[in-house]
Amino acid sequence: MEKIISSKNERVKQWSKLKNKKGRNKYNQYILESWHLVSEAINAQQHVNIILTTEKQFEFHKEALDNFAGELIEISDEVAKTLGSTSTPQGIFGVVDLPKQDSFKAEDMNGAWLLLDQIQDPGNIGTMVRTADAAGMTGVIFGDGTSSQYNPKVLRAMQGSQFHLKIIEGDLLNWIEKFESNDVPVYGTELNPQAVSYTDIAASDSFALVMGNEGNGMQAKILDRTTKNLYIPIKGQAESLNVAIAAGILMFNLKK
Repeated sequence: MEKIISSKNERVKQWSKLKNKKGRNKYNQYILESWHLVSEAINAQQHVNIILTTEKQFEFHKEALDNFAGELIEISDEVAKTLGSTSTPQGIFGVVDLPKQDSFKAEDMNGAWLLLDQIQDPGNIGTMVRTADAAGMTGVIFGDGTSSQYNPKVLRAMQGSQFHLKIIEGDLLNWIEKFESNDVPVYGTELNPQAVSYTDIAASDSFALVMGNEGNGMQAKILDRTTKNLYIPIKGQAESLNVAIAAGILMFNLKK
């Protein structure tokens, strides 16, 4: 097994660039951190090309790593700190090919979808993706302006649920048009005179739910295209709900 001990190694420099969008696009790869995420990717048959592991992590996961068909490289703690996105990285990473964006047909638009409109906080995104997974949603669409699904903090927050769902990035208006053309209702989330309580909506297996930016809510141009806009009645004195909490309430109640 090859061993790399210096953070100045050219391959280490390349892998480090995968933590930002420019590097991911250049090399058509991204980097996963932690054995949990790497093993989830392998189990989901993602194209994990390389596993980088410290000696300590190799001993922890020796049986599984011995069976890994790709390139296995031992790295020093120094290299792990360079590649990690936390102050105390676990010491194991996977270099994974970016998946190709599938071309969707009309019948693929059925199912329950969560649409993220300019959501910025990785923790909120991770919570919503994990909740979508738990609620039995079909997929999540990351709209323009939403933090990338390959951002290391977002990857860590999603905890592998991204491998259990269809994850798409793109212009939400284009996707809403596709849903509408296939008679799939699109629900926005905003408290306004035209909005209805989510309790007035019958649960179903086919719908799209849009959640808006933490501070500004949904964009007006997207609100104008929804079938209905929903709100969650607040019984106490709180002014509002965290977007991820609100998304969880709505997904579990709207999904049949």
